[in-house]
Amino acid sequence: MFWKRSTGSVRGGYLLILLAFLSVVHSATANSPQYGGSLVMVISGDPAHLNPAIQSGHTVGVPAAQLFAAPLRFDEDWQPHPYLAEAWEIADNNLSVTLHLVKNATFHDGHLITSEDVKFSLLTVKANHPFQQMFDPVESVETPDAHTVIIHLKHPHPAILMAMSSTLLPILPKHIYGDGPDIRTHPANVKPVGSGPFKLKEFVVGEQIWLERHDGFFLEGTPYLDEIRMLILRDPYEPTIGLETGEIHLWSTIADASIEQQLSQIENLRIVPRNLEALGGMTWLAFNLRRTPFDDIKVRQAIAHAIDQQFIIDALFQGQAKIATGPIASDNPFYTDEVPRYEVDFKKANQLLNEAGYPRDEKGKRFSFELITFNETSGIIQKVMPYIHQVMLRQLGIDVEYKLLSFKDWAARMVTWDFDIAVDGNFNWGDPIIGVHRTYASSNIRKGVLWVNTQGYQNSNIDDLMAQAAVETNFEKRKALYKRFQQIIVHDLPVYGLYELPIRMIHHQDLMNLSQSIWGGMSPMHEVYWRKTSKADSSHRATLN
Repeated sequence: MFWKRSTGSVRGGYLLILLAFLSVVHSATANSPQYGGSLVMVISGDPAHLNPAIQSGHTVGVPAAQLFAAPLRFDEDWQPHPYLAEAWEIADNNLSVTLHLVKNATFHDGHLITSEDVKFSLLTVKANHPFQQMFDPVESVETPDAHTVIIHLKHPHPAILMAMSSTLLPILPKHIYGDGPDIRTHPANVKPVGSGPFKLKEFVVGEQIWLERHDGFFLEGTPYLDEIRMLILRDPYEPTIGLETGEIHLWSTIADASIEQQLSQIENLRIVPRNLEALGGMTWLAFNLRRTPFDDIKVRQAIAHAIDQQFIIDALFQGQAKIATGPIASDNPFYTDEVPRYEVDFKKANQLLNEAGYPRDEKGKRFSFELITFNETSGIIQKVMPYIHQVMLRQLGIDVEYKLLSFKDWAARMVTWDFDIAVDGNFNWGDPIIGVHRTYASSNIRKGVLWVNTQGYQNSNIDDLMAQAAVETNFEKRKALYKRFQQIIVHDLPVYGLYELPIRMIHHQDLMNLSQSIWGGMSPMHEVYWRKTSKADSSHRATLN
């Protein structure tokens, strides 16, 4: 009788409990990693090949992070973590690093990844990568067994762990890349057999890079996505419609504030503010110190006093970028803001020019120079040039002829030192040894090579500071060395920083678990998955059909 009399209320109670339970299960399922689905993204630049062992830059780095694994990964706090190396030790004297490799890792063709592959890859990068300083201290590499690598150093190398992360040290298959042909022209550069979570399905230069899941990836249970299609970005406004409609799901290297602002208003999109902090993009004016009048520090300082960096930030980035105060980006652990500042001061700028011996003529002009840059995709750099032209002419009496060149022609001018002032810049690449030293070392004045010390800057104190920092393993002592380094560079002004390049990541709200590491969009996406929704099951999977 009890159950009969109470049927309604008991059943109602059980129903509420059941619904609550199902709700919890559904919520957990919807927010747990799900297998399947396709990811469509855009990448900036047009890579001619996919081998990061012989080329730097995020253009190659973004796809390469999926195709190749590195020994280590770094988190958002600049700390190293295992990847292909499950453990490592640094000797007490800091003259060797021992890597212990995972034992179940295979290349995309099924061959086991061994210590010989790591040795081959490291020596290949050392011999061919533009950042030769990354592994210059490496004296030899020992492989006592198939899963142990011992890297012997000529001297302590505080950047060695950073140099083994992201796409700086891609692990290549020796049995393919070591078969005889020159690594720079090897056919596998466009049809790579890699070690990462995704393998190449199709590569059409200028069009797309199509990747599919590597089922034998060594991190068990991943990757979650079926495939990734990377569309080559030709026009900065081209992806916006696709992102709005959901046909494109990810843009990992957006650097245009106006486009970012437009996309931020779309309900189903999310912006990741922290992205590629290790890359540390900087844009600056590069002075050719071999030419008059830019060999005079007073002239360089006068130009700095005339340019309103904050105006550039506000006008071009809606205030969403940072002023480049020196040679090291502000997100880097070695950054300091205790450097000289060149506040906008036209009176002081004109005084400096007079002191340097460049008075105004009867027409009010002092001298003229040519300002060059290249026609890059976002259009940001070329927008800076008219402003510089106007402020130089109106406030200082300097006549500026600015030229917008193709990248090829701009690069040819830079490597042959055929320029007065150029809008230029580069990336920090994690540790200053890797990406900063190259711009200021007197030993790196190399004609015919891009993004080295093209300014012709020579300062023995700077060379000494970099030499000390390159072997100092104590963080605080290194930081002190780099503080003095930044102060001298900003005083000497071989380059004058304009802004730090704000590279954001924007993605569909149902795309989960994107990396928050310092390498951001250049991190492996094996843990990325689609949140389980009807849209994820249908449109995301159907996008590539």
